[in-house]
Amino acid sequence: MSVPNRHTSGLAVASLVLGICSWTVLPFIASIGAIITGHMARAEIRRRPHELDGDGLAIGGLVLGWLMVLGAVLAIGAFLAFFGGLAWLAHVSS
Repeated sequence: MSVPNRHTSGLAVASLVLGICSWTVLPFIASIGAIITGHMARAEIRRRPHELDGDGLAIGGLVLGWLMVLGAVLAIGAFLAFFGGLAWLAHVSS
């Protein structure tokens, strides 16, 4: 009995690479790319499950991308809260 060859999805690999790049080289831009390619890869793998592999790679890229987006949103919120608090404190004390 012959088992068909399964290939790793190129989009899944791209998602993981962009997810890693989002933590090292391109913090916010690569995370958006990792999220987009991760969702595209998972859809492609679901459409052709007997031909494609790499769902774990796509999930890894998605997790890394979403964690970076969450971290960026939290950092922006902390920045605004800190400087907004300073401005409020300067206004109250004057």
